[in-house]
Amino acid sequence: MSATAATGRAVDVPSGRQATVPTPAPGDPRLARLSLNQKTIDGWSLAEAVEGCVRHGIESIGVWREPLADVGLAAGAAMIRDAGLRVSAVCRGGFFTGEDTDGSRHEDNLRALDECAALGAPALVLVPGGLPPGDRDLRASRRRAADAIAALVPHALDVGVRLAIEPMHPIFAADRGVVSTLAQALDIAEPFPATAVGVVVDTFHVWWEPGVEEQIARATGRIASYQVCEWITPLPPDALLSRGMMGDGHIDFAHLTRCVAAAGYTGDVEVEIFNAEVWAADGDAVLDTIARRYVELVEPHL
Repeated sequence: MSATAATGRAVDVPSGRQATVPTPAPGDPRLARLSLNQKTIDGWSLAEAVEGCVRHGIESIGVWREPLADVGLAAGAAMIRDAGLRVSAVCRGGFFTGEDTDGSRHEDNLRALDECAALGAPALVLVPGGLPPGDRDLRASRRRAADAIAALVPHALDVGVRLAIEPMHPIFAADRGVVSTLAQALDIAEPFPATAVGVVVDTFHVWWEPGVEEQIARATGRIASYQVCEWITPLPPDALLSRGMMGDGHIDFAHLTRCVAAAGYTGDVEVEIFNAEVWAADGDAVLDTIARRYVELVEPHL
């Protein structure tokens, strides 16, 4: 159900502010490249997320492996295909920095690539992983991540799925992502064919990076996914849930989107938000807000 104020005008969530643009209707051409990352509506199953996309005219979905596993790969792929949706990317592989003595992590990433191929997804998003317990050697952890990605390249080429390295804001270097900048991600990616290894440009993670414009230009041909959400302050106690709705914070979406477009990116634009207030809101109201903010702040600059 859409949120509305007493005036009858739509209300954005979670801010509670009156909407500044009308909600685009399904079929609006401005929505053609918008993708819903499943995690944005965390309480929805895969079926509910697919139905929500269809209901709101969103033609693409970013799939998470856990809810996909709940229904099974074949059933999930059929569900998405029958709804007429694309899969923009699959989240997630990676977590390369700990020991993998039995090869189970490598095998799981190979399975993730196979899942992408079965879904017709062009990319597998890779979260590099943080420092192992008691480890303080960032350089060694980054080397392990680079070596693990290199080991996946032959299978990525075989199945036609790109490994998409996601640099993560430095606040996550200890526990989640030792690759902190787009420059570092590109250093790992560039020894390999662009069809095999690319990068994720996520506004939340790279908006602060000095020289980000030059790094996005350097990424021409390697941008595997463009993800958008907001940097909000004050940060909540759990930094992982600090992604906000576009327009509620500090990021210059027009500038970053123009840079991504100038680098030749023509793929889908995923809205990926981890935020307790967004997760607690009505899912349809969240999708309405996403559509409005996207056509106002992002789509005009693609």
